[in-house]
Amino acid sequence: MAFKIEQGLFSLNFTDYHAILGVPVDADLNAIRKRYLQIARRLHPDSNSAEDETNRQRAAAFLSKLVNPAYEKLSQEKNYNEYCILVRLKGQQALQQQETVILTSPSALKLANAGDITNTYRSELRELVAQQYEQLDQTIDLIGQISELNLVYLMRKEKKGETPLASPATSPATTASRAANSQAATPAATAAPPTRDALIESYLWRAQELENRKDYPKAILELREALKLEPTSSTCHSRLGAIFLKTNQPTMARIHFNKALELNPQDEVALEGKAKLEGSSSSTTATKPTAAKSNPKGKKPDTKGGGGLFGLFGGKKK
Repeated sequence: MAFKIEQGLFSLNFTDYHAILGVPVDADLNAIRKRYLQIARRLHPDSNSAEDETNRQRAAAFLSKLVNPAYEKLSQEKNYNEYCILVRLKGQQALQQQETVILTSPSALKLANAGDITNTYRSELRELVAQQYEQLDQTIDLIGQISELNLVYLMRKEKKGETPLASPATSPATTASRAANSQAATPAATAAPPTRDALIESYLWRAQELENRKDYPKAILELREALKLEPTSSTCHSRLGAIFLKTNQPTMARIHFNKALELNPQDEVALEGKAKLEGSSSSTTATKPTAAKSNPKGKKPDTKGGGGLFGLFGGKKK
């Protein structure tokens, strides 16, 4: 059973594990575990003995293909730290491209225009989460609505220059205290924004994950986003070259290998890639390989309609 979700963070080629579990984007590990156990009990076969066969199959699929992978990702502190950096990056990306964002759910629209961002976010999230896994034929739509709510929250927090994510090691009591007294929070209680190096590392990590899945167009997009932050990263250029080489685009591969070596003459990936290119070109003068057409320039598709974040949302997807 395949699940297609196109709202919120999912629309940015990103899996919103917070939305799948129905936890706030600043939830700590204890809250994540508590919510997971609630969902697991609801979806477990023993809890669905009275359901019809269709719902039993849905419950099993949700648990194995959505809920368990989400909990596995968020329940380990190292994974969660890395994931939180990616979540914030996606919020920053959406804010930079806010004119392309279209909201469709009442909760997200309400948050987009709310004065009290945090309390509105939590209130709307509670209402959606209360229904999330009750009527299983509505679950996918509700996950999408929660993700859209998460996206608006991240964008509005970034717009205000506030850190939208809590440290995963923070205790529930500390999190509650910080939410209630955000203006009095001490520097030690506030999660530091990720450094440029950490952001670049996160893009590289995500690109590698996509490359391993052979999702080369999306991997290229991640690396191009990294280069916007750090155009002189030899690692990003060499990784782009390697992907272009894999996708039979030797001209683009050569450009990025050359740039990587210009920045770092000892870049091993670029050196190896150039050697392969030169070996390939000298071994045959037959027909040249046709460049792959899977979005070779890493451009994102145009999105029609919509508008900026504040006061211009509300268009419907066409």
